[in-house]
Amino acid sequence: MHIDLKYGHGYVSLELPDSVHVDVFEPNPVEPLADPLAALHAALDEPLGCLRLEDRPAPRSVAIAVPDETRPVPVRLLLPPLLDRLFAAYPALKPQDVVIVVGGGLHPPADEAQLARVLPEDLRGCRVVAHDAEHSQLARFGATTRGTPVEVNAAYGAAELRLVIGMVDAHQFVGFTGGAKGVAIGCASAAMIEANHRLMRDPAATVGAIDTNPVRLDLDEAGELAGVAMAINVVLDAAKRPVAVQAGWPPLVMRSAAKVTAQVYGLAYDAPYDIVIASCGGTPKDLCLYQAQKGLNTAVQCAAPGAKVLLVAECGQGIGDEVYHDYVRRFPCAHALKKDFESGAFRMGAHKGFLFARATTSFEVVVHSELDPARLRECLLTPGDMQETVNTWLAGLRDPRVAVVKNANSSFFYRK
Repeated sequence: MHIDLKYGHGYVSLELPDSVHVDVFEPNPVEPLADPLAALHAALDEPLGCLRLEDRPAPRSVAIAVPDETRPVPVRLLLPPLLDRLFAAYPALKPQDVVIVVGGGLHPPADEAQLARVLPEDLRGCRVVAHDAEHSQLARFGATTRGTPVEVNAAYGAAELRLVIGMVDAHQFVGFTGGAKGVAIGCASAAMIEANHRLMRDPAATVGAIDTNPVRLDLDEAGELAGVAMAINVVLDAAKRPVAVQAGWPPLVMRSAAKVTAQVYGLAYDAPYDIVIASCGGTPKDLCLYQAQKGLNTAVQCAAPGAKVLLVAECGQGIGDEVYHDYVRRFPCAHALKKDFESGAFRMGAHKGFLFARATTSFEVVVHSELDPARLRECLLTPGDMQETVNTWLAGLRDPRVAVVKNANSSFFYRK
């Protein structure tokens, strides 16, 4: 059996014997939107749970939060018609009174080259701000009931009308992305992100969970405190084509779009697997090791106890987070890291080491990537060539069940 797996901007090929039981998991087929812009306007014509733009009092200023390039949101497609609609709805609004905030949470702020890749060429004269969670000026809106300080980019928080463009994707401890997350994480302070993510230790903070998930509920509350009036959310298929566009009150939009996401990326399995081979889904999901960890989380959901798991992630931009890298290098093994994280104070960046360790202390994990093997070992991960590793595993097992997971970063498993 020949299988091509997404890897960066290209593919890597895997050969598996026909005699082996292999189940290939990929997103469920769904028709992409024939006209995404028509769907956008239809969503804005009938937003979920809130007033249309045209029915609101004319604001003196508008802020629109959009994600950085680690999220494949079609900002270049959606932003221009949204701007046109804003200026048509509010004729007195001037371009200099509209700010577009590119937020990436704790990612380094987008530079000029990254902004050019994310944003359309014609911004109708609007201002652009690249959010920096460590250094940007902040607007403060109190705290959530769970104690998360609500601190967002000051340029965003100063606007009278606050919008966000994002996508609804499965997330390993938020449940699903989308809604106000592009503001409450994307444009938030480091302290706010860390306080919210601290809630991931709760057993209810799992992929696919919403109304019982403290991380997701905290984000919803933070978005409301920050005054996010409307979310425009998309759901993308595996080819990054929009299959749904929805607009409205952020928590409602996220929940509605999450149903579509689950239809596309929810994967049913009937019994766990001895070997799991998972591709993150190519760029931008495997831009760096920090992002690629999400694919490992999906892979182990269908793995048998002690199973062998191979993560396929190019990691063309390296490790991706120095806090994470510095933290993991302190420990001789993943067990020691896991013990330290569970007993100490929560730290963003370090949490990614814990998430890796949660998998590597329970499963045999190998990573196929372009990273220097020595750097992978510094991260307490085992490097290996995909084909050679799988061949060795198959030779040592009798009648193994093998799962191949495409687009692992966007998918999640549930038992039939």
